[in-house]
Parts: sequence; structure tokens; C-alpha cells
Amino acid sequence: MFAFPEQFSNATKANLESQFALLSTLTSKTFEGVEKLVELNINTAKAALENSSATARQLLAVKDPQEFFSVTSSQAQPSAEKALAYGRQVASIAADTGAEFSRAAESQIAEVNRKVISLVDEVTKNAPAGSETYVSALKTAISNANAGYEQFTKTSKQAAEAIESNLNAAVSQFTQAAGKATSAANGAANAA
Repeated sequence: MFAFPEQFSNATKANLESQFALLSTLTSKTFEGVEKLVELNINTAKAALENSSATARQLLAVKDPQEFFSVTSSQAQPSAEKALAYGRQVASIAADTGAEFSRAAESQIAEVNRKVISLVDEVTKNAPAGSETYVSALKTAISNANAGYEQFTKTSKQAAEAIESNLNAAVSQFTQAAGKATSAANGAANAA
């Protein structure tokens, strides 16, 4: 007699275990990303508080308007650079976490795919005569689903690379603009 119920039961159990493992991995990676983000925010807040205190002390010690403008303009570029560094670190954390998600998902999908193909092969060995057409259609459907997934993965990676490239270009342009603005502010403060 056929062992279909047992094969499907084992396959279902293995699939549920794989999904649980994937969920555990993704949850772990999410917490790691959140932990890094919280640590970055705490460090950034501490640094901003220290910087604000130092700037306030400098501003309280100024004696004339020119010195005031000099102090305020000297803070513009470091503040812009710190904001850019923060943005880069957040983007890096997000990119790393996304890459970990992708790796985990790809690994899981490959494993599930391997198990499904193995199950289909096992079932087709015991399939009754005349079911070759159905078996062939099932294998074709699985193959088409795999091809669609591979195309989706490729497109997703290209989109992520394009977003990262655009972000880097925007950061670079902002850095240049901030540098020019700081230079202009320094020039205006020195002229006053």
C-alpha cells in the first residue's frame, strides 16, 4: 500500500519546523538590528548633549557679535557631519539587517524547495500508472515557481543596490552643500 499520509505528515512537520526556525532567525536578527539602533541613538544623544553643553559655555563666554558669529558658524559643519554620520550608521544597520533577512529567507526557501522536490520525487515513484501527466504538471509548476522566486530575488537585490547607491549619492551631495554653506557662513562671520 502507499505511504502517502505518512510522507505528507513528515513533510508537513519538517515544513513547520523550518518555518519556526526561519521565524526564530528573523526575530533574532530584528532584535540585533534594534539593539544596534538603540545603542547608536543613546550614543548620539549623549554626544549631542555634551556638544550642546560645550557650545552653550562657549556662547556664554563671547564678548562681541563677531565672536558670537564665529562660534556659531564653527559649529555648523561639525553638526552637519555628525548628522550625516548618524544617517550613514542608520542606513548601515538597516542594510545589514536587510541582508541578514535576505540570507535567512534564501536559505529557508532553498531548503523548503529541496524538501518539496524530494517529496514529489518520492510520491511519483509510487504513483499509479497513468498519472505521469499530473506528475509532470506538478513538477513544471514547482519549476515555474522557483524561476519566479529567483527573478523576484534578483530584482529585489537590484532594487536594494539602487537605493543604497542613491542614498550614498544624496549623502555625498548633502556633504558638499553643507561644506559650501559652512564656508559661506565662515566668510560672512569673518567679514562682519
